[in-house]
Amino acid sequence: MWIAVIYLWAINALTLLAFAWDKARARRRKGRVPERRLLWLAALGGSPGAVLGRWMFRHKTRKSGFSMWQFAILGVQATIIYLIVTKGYFGWL
Repeated sequence: MWIAVIYLWAINALTLLAFAWDKARARRRKGRVPERRLLWLAALGGSPGAVLGRWMFRHKTRKSGFSMWQFAILGVQATIIYLIVTKGYFGWL
């Protein structure tokens, strides 16, 4: 249980830092963090950090394709969490 909590804190912190880094690099017109990497970080459990990063840094807000994928990932993760908490599915977790 604690390993999962620590993992989620770490992946969300890493995702938030990746969004901050990408925004800073965008302002300086330097090499950027690929969108695919940002989406993978969200898919690995960093969706809350990704949403927070978009809001805090006003980053990737006009990219409709990116937004669609990010919120699809968030929706799938929210559904899985809902099923785990309410239905008792995935008892092996």
